[in-house]
Amino acid sequence: MLTSEAKEAIRKIIDTKEPVVVISHINPDGDAIGSSAALAIFLQKLNVPVTVIIPNEVPDFLKWLPGYDMVLTYRSRKSDCRKKIAGAGALFMLDFNDKDRVGDVINEIQKSDAFRILIDHHERPEFEADILVSEPWRGSAGEMIYLLMKDLDHLDLMDSDIATCLYVAIMTDTGNFRYGSSYEEIFNIVGNLVNKGIDKDQIYSNVYDSYSEDRMKLLGYCMSEKMVVMNGLSTAYISITQEELDRFNHKVGDTEGFVNIPFSIKGIKVTALFIEKKNHVKISLRSKGSFSVDRLASEYFSGGGHINAAGGESELNLDETINKFETIITDSRHEIS
Repeated sequence: MLTSEAKEAIRKIIDTKEPVVVISHINPDGDAIGSSAALAIFLQKLNVPVTVIIPNEVPDFLKWLPGYDMVLTYRSRKSDCRKKIAGAGALFMLDFNDKDRVGDVINEIQKSDAFRILIDHHERPEFEADILVSEPWRGSAGEMIYLLMKDLDHLDLMDSDIATCLYVAIMTDTGNFRYGSSYEEIFNIVGNLVNKGIDKDQIYSNVYDSYSEDRMKLLGYCMSEKMVVMNGLSTAYISITQEELDRFNHKVGDTEGFVNIPFSIKGIKVTALFIEKKNHVKISLRSKGSFSVDRLASEYFSGGGHINAAGGESELNLDETINKFETIITDSRHEIS
């Protein structure tokens, strides 16, 4: 994964023991937090001062992860985060490749003269870095952190805490190995993580069996009242207004996984989730087979991702955004079927 030049540069960062900041994307998921926490624990074991900075709130179902005590949320602790970035000798940026994915943290990154390492698995990297590690075929950034440790000859430092974080990263970003994981190496890595004594059943329960009553009621409401099946187009979507989010006491992470729900319907190959925000509509897209939601997101919704999993935004209102999506799907019907 790493070139010889990248290995040398990262080893120098480790040897100098200058403070390091690990940064991941806004609206963090299991891969963002899992890969960041794993890297932080790894660097801590090498006596490197390290802090993880996330642009906004971390979902409750991820706060149990080892290493979470090293996480600062920029939205609530701006002053502390600014000082950490200003004093860092290196910035590790994980699981994003576009400056828009880190919100206001980008202002602090651009002010910093720290050495930048970007490690990501999304298409079309557009973020400037001194070291760019971009491997879009991989299922998660967590997998890439494992390979980083391997390339640096430090798998000896892998323990159950790091392995737990990486397992969460890989498990969540591949949808429990339903997509982005059709190659042998990822299962070899997961096997090695399991051999470190992680409790994979408890990990699954911590992530997926810890939702609030409000979240489950919101899910039921979306399935019965808000799911639309586009008959004859192998497509279904769910939309949620801000009023509906408020009605069900929405918290960060509550809609995680909602975009995959329509796949339980026979014949559905494309799904979407539209969430109304204050100034835009957040869009999550998924597909089965060869239809690229990455292309759809990048061409029409200022986003991107992977062929079968992508996201974007719309500055149109919710109804207009849905109408635009329906038109795109209708025009793409021959590609989907």
